[in-house]
Amino acid sequence: MKICVGLSGGVDSSVAALLLKQQGYDVFAMFMQNWHDTEGTLHGDCEWEEDKFVAEMVARKIGIPFYFIDLSKEYRQRVVDYLFDEYARGRTPNPDVLCNREIKFDAFLKAAERLGADCVATGHYCRKEQLPDGTFRILEGADPNKDQSYFLCQLTQEQFAKAVFPIGDLLKPEVRRLAREADLPSAEKKDSQGICFVGKVDLPVFLQQKLESVEGDVVEVFDAYYADSAEYARDQELIGKGTDLTDSELMELSTPIDYSDIRFETETYRSGKKHIKKTRDKANPWARRIGRHEGAQFYTIGQRKGLGIGGHAEPVFVIATDIARNIIYVGEGERHKGLYRTCLRIAPDEIHWIRPSETMQIGEKRRYRVRIRYRQPLQDATLLMREAGLFVLFDEPQRGITPGQFAVWYAPDGEMLGSGVI
Repeated sequence: MKICVGLSGGVDSSVAALLLKQQGYDVFAMFMQNWHDTEGTLHGDCEWEEDKFVAEMVARKIGIPFYFIDLSKEYRQRVVDYLFDEYARGRTPNPDVLCNREIKFDAFLKAAERLGADCVATGHYCRKEQLPDGTFRILEGADPNKDQSYFLCQLTQEQFAKAVFPIGDLLKPEVRRLAREADLPSAEKKDSQGICFVGKVDLPVFLQQKLESVEGDVVEVFDAYYADSAEYARDQELIGKGTDLTDSELMELSTPIDYSDIRFETETYRSGKKHIKKTRDKANPWARRIGRHEGAQFYTIGQRKGLGIGGHAEPVFVIATDIARNIIYVGEGERHKGLYRTCLRIAPDEIHWIRPSETMQIGEKRRYRVRIRYRQPLQDATLLMREAGLFVLFDEPQRGITPGQFAVWYAPDGEMLGSGVI
């Protein structure tokens, strides 16, 4: 079997190539360049050149052929443009999930096949098992601190059939040890961070390549708002009903609170010795305007950094964004009521089952463990399939449920069963 290893220059893909070579496979490496621009990157340059240099040295050390391919056009069209579009809609996408579905196991795979490859191997920490019927089960990686199955949640059976994950049964320290023993140039290289194949970025600057910067209000929401909110009271009542909810009740519970009823009235007053006339907001028991921002689309639910807001005893977090009115709503403290929700909905056309035989039917209810972001501990939840989509009802309120991110569900034995866009 001829296997192409997607060699990134990191230690994980390097050890994946090393193990396949030691196991006697016909192995070659291919490095893909997916990004040219430097605007918004924190280092002011693309790190791919250094990564390519390391990857080439690794291939030489292992003794396998090395190829280079430029997929920047495909990456911009199928990942970055999607990212821009989602942010413009006030959603927060996960480009790494899209990169795997659209690039690594599609455009890159096809390029590898043109060079004679039967499969593509990567350094992902996850495991693959084939069932008697020929379909594949995808399980969490053996290392609970490095499991990366989440990033593969949108792949199909056809893609998994061509995928190899050589380090899925290993722990990260073992991978480092194998790299050192083989004297691989990537043995001590730090794990990559930031957007897949773009690197660490100043996100607002990066997004401003396409999205316009427009100033708007930052509004802090107080606890008193929830005490007076009929919408919040209704949600608490629905939560008390458990899973015995109608379709309309699930739609209500899965819909984020709408803060548009918060309005401010202004008043004029005279200030200073010269009694200069000024304008200020009248006191509002629900909220106050505490600052300005450069565009609501640049912020995400649960965000703490980059707000530039001081004068609070506890950290301030984004609890909602209103793209149409260009307002971001924030709350003080990690336990702020606006940060937590119990239910989310996945639209019918956004539901993806890794094994089609596991697809839930309308009216069906199942218990699974779910995560709504990478490295979040798995959360117990009930999944309810209805005409309006798949509803995920968590046992405990979840912090920072973010539209545009992926919810991924797992069986008790660690099998990743499906995913969908929140």
